[in-house]
Amino acid sequence: MNGNWLVGLELLILGMGFVLAFLCILVGAMYIMSMFVGYLNKIFPEAVEVVERKSKKVTSSDDDLIAIALAAIVSKK
Repeated sequence: MNGNWLVGLELLILGMGFVLAFLCILVGAMYIMSMFVGYLNKIFPEAVEVVERKSKKVTSSDDDLIAIALAAIVSKK
C-alpha cells in the first residue's frame, strides 16, 4: 500500500509540474506576441474613419409631458 501512495504522489507531482510549465510557457508566448503586435501597430497604424453625427433637436410638447406623467402615475397603482 505504501508503494501505491508514492507512485500516485509521483504522478501527481509530474502532472501538476507539466501543467504549470505549459501554462508558464503559454503566458510568456502571449506576452511576447502582444509586444510584437504592439510593435507592428506602431509601424502599420490602422486608418480610423471619422464619422460626423448630426444631432437632432428633440422638442416635446406639453401634451407629451402630461401623457408621460399620467402614465407614470397609473403604473404605480
